[in-house]
Amino acid sequence: MENKTNIQTVVVTGATSGIGFAVTKLLVQKGAYVIGVGRSEQRNRTAQERILTEYPSGRIDYFRADLAEPKMIKRLATDIRHSLNVKGYSHLDALINNAGVYLEKKQSNTEGIEKTFAINHLAQFQLTHDLLLLLARSKLGKMISVSSYAHFTTPLNPGRIADPWPYIGLLAYKRSKLCNVLFVRGLNNRTNQIIGFAADPGLVNTHIASKSGEGISDWVWSHRRKSGMSPETAAEDLVFILTSKDLDPSTGQYIKERKPLQPSRNARNDDLVERLWALSCELTGLSWG
Repeated sequence: MENKTNIQTVVVTGATSGIGFAVTKLLVQKGAYVIGVGRSEQRNRTAQERILTEYPSGRIDYFRADLAEPKMIKRLATDIRHSLNVKGYSHLDALINNAGVYLEKKQSNTEGIEKTFAINHLAQFQLTHDLLLLLARSKLGKMISVSSYAHFTTPLNPGRIADPWPYIGLLAYKRSKLCNVLFVRGLNNRTNQIIGFAADPGLVNTHIASKSGEGISDWVWSHRRKSGMSPETAAEDLVFILTSKDLDPSTGQYIKERKPLQPSRNARNDDLVERLWALSCELTGLSWG
């Protein structure tokens, strides 16, 4: 399949449905070798079959990982490095940290960390760290964190985010999306080896708030999402960020509708950036100065 962009290799998390599946399919269609990540082996197989049915010569592999669990993320990074090596690649052009959850009821991973924070932020932090050398070897070298406008008007106390009480699903989600923007700022403050962007896709018609079961969030979201854009439209915006040569993180790291947008005041608070970074290193056991 002819490569219609300069993108050769991409990893996409949350790649079995919604925005993740749409951007995975679009990148395969454009000729990239894509590694999709999903939590379910069956859903991974189904997603891969759907893409290959439409693009028989497409290059796509899926790996299973529960991104709530640090040990599985470490294994995932090893699998990704091995797969790229087998395919003849010594670099990774882009990592799209798309996987995210909205949980109406509090859940914790095996280490006692609340899962919204673990999946929506810590997994991005750890996977980016573990794939950093591969990204740095690419002339493109981009990391996209799929965030949300929900991060606005959201306070953050790093000392309580790993085990919040009382737990309110919407606030946990909003705080995790603020963490995404803070992480991108911290990443770009620390390295010029790769470029990080926080992408705000806007309201998208996906099932994100319905995956944790029936409840008030499911009912509200099932009506609200109908006015959102398609996942395919959101996917095109993500590919624009990957391929654009005009987006400069020094003038804007938070992208909405293909243009830099100033994020919230909290998202620009470098003290908060550093406190979250230190906490993330502590919780993941990483030394990433």
